[in-house]
Amino acid sequence: MLAARPLFALVTNAPANDEIPRLRPPHAEIPATFWDQYGTWVILAGVAALALIGAAVWFFTRPKPPVVVPPEVLARRALEPLRHQVEDGALLSRVSQVLRHYLAAAFDLPPGELTTAEFCGAITGHPLIGPELSAAFIAFLRLCDRDKFSPPAPIPPLSAVAQALRLIEQSQARRTALAQAAAQPPPKTLSPPLAARA
Repeated sequence: MLAARPLFALVTNAPANDEIPRLRPPHAEIPATFWDQYGTWVILAGVAALALIGAAVWFFTRPKPPVVVPPEVLARRALEPLRHQVEDGALLSRVSQVLRHYLAAAFDLPPGELTTAEFCGAITGHPLIGPELSAAFIAFLRLCDRDKFSPPAPIPPLSAVAQALRLIEQSQARRTALAQAAAQPPPKTLSPPLAARA
């Protein structure tokens, strides 16, 4: 075994083992990855896309403003289907109810369920309705009440729907006249001349 030791030392210290092995050629430069090149742009584009999607969702799901239907249109829509029905207590009640709701909405009357006498009292002195129009409405509502609550008798039909539509037309003419009067500027008063003041 002692004899093998020097032989081993000779083999490992041989000059051929001290040579540096030949180097391989250098690798080409490692290219940048997709995320290295475009990562910032991808993140910005994702944020912009999320913002656009959020804006689109908000736009299509936001509450729509309510469509304000004028009171005369609502009243006409409610009265037209009643035009060809038999004029009985139920029809007269419905027609007078439509007229009351119309008057309350058109002339800013206080809300609430009033009896015919209370409602007539509310519209009697109302400055926007005027005495002539309020008298026509009061007469019509009292006729409706008379025919609604009277015992069945051979009373000629009231033509309640046609009369209600005429009253709505008269009311609209009154509202138009009031709006035109409010739109006109008040007349200017002339001041007296300076000489007259002295």
